[in-house]
Amino acid sequence: MTFTIKGSHFAAVLITAIIAVWMYYGEIEIGGQSAQANDTKPIAERQEQVANDLFKVSYVELYPTSRSQTIALRGRTKAEAIIPVRAETSGVLEKRHVNRGDFVEEGQLVCTIASGARVANLESAKARLSQMEADFAASKKLAKKGFATDTRVRQITFDLNAAKAQMKVAEIELAHTQIKAKASGIVQDPIAEPGDVIAMGGACVTLVDRDPMFFTGQLSEAHINEVKPGMKADVELVTGKNIVGTITYIAPSADPQTRTFLTDIRLDKSDNQVRGGLTASAKIRMQETQSFKISPSWLSLADTGALGVKIIDQEDKVQFEPVKVISQTKDGFWVEGIKTGSRIITLGQEYVVNGEKVIAVPDTKPKAEAEG
Repeated sequence: MTFTIKGSHFAAVLITAIIAVWMYYGEIEIGGQSAQANDTKPIAERQEQVANDLFKVSYVELYPTSRSQTIALRGRTKAEAIIPVRAETSGVLEKRHVNRGDFVEEGQLVCTIASGARVANLESAKARLSQMEADFAASKKLAKKGFATDTRVRQITFDLNAAKAQMKVAEIELAHTQIKAKASGIVQDPIAEPGDVIAMGGACVTLVDRDPMFFTGQLSEAHINEVKPGMKADVELVTGKNIVGTITYIAPSADPQTRTFLTDIRLDKSDNQVRGGLTASAKIRMQETQSFKISPSWLSLADTGALGVKIIDQEDKVQFEPVKVISQTKDGFWVEGIKTGSRIITLGQEYVVNGEKVIAVPDTKPKAEAEG
């Protein structure tokens, strides 16, 4: 029997052979290059591809700045003392010698109460004293001659001393009609008007002592351990006037409503030019500290709620660093808790997480712009 090989059979055998060879060697050369060669990339190219998969962030190296921290208070001015000038006897006000706004020196006459019967009482006391002095002198002479007993002499002596005391009381009572200031100050309300009946202890005028003046405000309990009497403060009045002061008093206990401590600052040079009750603010000077100024946009929150920043470590990995905000200004925050020279992320921190490796690119913005 004779077999004839047709063209179609030959083609099928050839294709089967080619497939078998490809399956055995795993590659087919096309145009002089195998498919496997196309799949195997150089090491440098693979490293570039891995690098391209990392997220890029911008950073700046942060260094501390010496600054004087201040603690701000809001409050008002007040006089050192408001002093009522009180009457030491009762009667009708005959004359007031000063008016509102007048400056009064200590010991100056401010009011006169009508003397009434006080002058007559003093004259009567003087007459009795003169009589008792004459009786005493006569009794002493008689006693020397033996015509007066010791009992009589003692009685006359007693009467003489009583007359002296009575005259002294009459003199004081009359002197009390002249009311004088016990301290210096400026006259303000309340004041009595002529014709008013003033009781003993009643106020004739009221003086305000404006030298020195004080600033009084409320200190937060968060700063109570940082502020001490004797520390300096800069006080700015609502009028724009600036005065240096010294802390003289911090309340030993907090206000139960506000949890703040009453604080008094004595204004060093008020010169009687500062009025009481003016709205004012004070900045207490603290010791100079080393702190970092950052932009608010650099801050992040940890899962725990802690406030901090994200930095890049030596291995270009992201690390979260908690910070303490110690002051806020118009152009940023002053914080503590960052290591000097840390690379703080300024752009892209919201897209990376703790421990993630990144591509760190120096921030090219000017420093002032980078800080906010």
